[in-house]
This record gives sequence, C-alpha cells and structure tokens, in this order.
Amino acid sequence: MSKYEPLYQHLTASDHERLELGFADVEEILGFVLPASARRYAAWWSNTDGSHVQAQAWLRAGYETTDVDVPGERLGFVATKLKKGFGEVSQTYLDPRDQPTLPTKQHPLFGSMKGTSIIMPGVDLTQPADLDWANVYDDAYDHGVVVEQQGLKRP
Repeated sequence: MSKYEPLYQHLTASDHERLELGFADVEEILGFVLPASARRYAAWWSNTDGSHVQAQAWLRAGYETTDVDVPGERLGFVATKLKKGFGEVSQTYLDPRDQPTLPTKQHPLFGSMKGTSIIMPGVDLTQPADLDWANVYDDAYDHGVVVEQQGLKRP
C-alpha cells in the first residue's frame, strides 16, 4: 500500500467531476506534509504514471491534475474517462466505434466452407483410397523387400 493511498480513497469516494484543493487540503487528506518538491515544482503534480507513486494515486482513482498553481498552492483534479468500479482497480470503458479496425492478413474467403464437409463416424481418413496400393505397400513390407533394401533387420 502506497503512502498516497488516502488520497486515492478520497478521490474514489468523490462523485465530483472536478475538485479544487489546496496543498494544505491534500496534506490533511494524506496525514503528512507534502515533500518540498511538491511546493517548488509543478512537475511533481504531473500525470505521469511511470515511477511517480503520488500520480498513481489520482490516476488509479480516475482523476488527472489540472491548473497547478505552485505559488498559490492550489490545484484541481478533473475526472477522466476512467470510471470507478466496485472498489477494485479503475476500469476504462471504451466505445467500440472509436477503435480502429485491424487489417486482416487472411483472404476473405478463408473459412467460408467451414461446416460444409461431414466425416461420417467409422471413416478412417488415414486408410489408403486405393486398396491395390495398400496391398503393394503391405506386400513390400511383409515380404521384406523394403527391409532388405534399407539394410534393416527383420523382426
């Protein structure tokens, strides 16, 4: 659990599209004083999810920071497209119409004959279709012709 979990809980419980908070309000929610860099650099409040644990708290809750006023020690949190689920991780709801269609590498007729052929029960697809060929094959192995040509030992 991150030390910024109380901020995540506070934002998750909020139903507002936009929240305006002062740095002191954020400190009260967190229960500790913000680091000095939060009061010096607006980049500390950036919406970078990578290694910034503080940003992960508000991004997981479905919010992004906006209008960061470092000298005035105020900022806003705006709800994003992330919607809150049932207390688990936030979920992104995507509109299928917004998704690009991926090009297929298969021909459009691929699979068009699916289900048109039926193999009846009891049919052995490995059995030779020409019974004479089966006899030639069996005779060659049975009489040792192939065995002797290959230099193999007879069983």
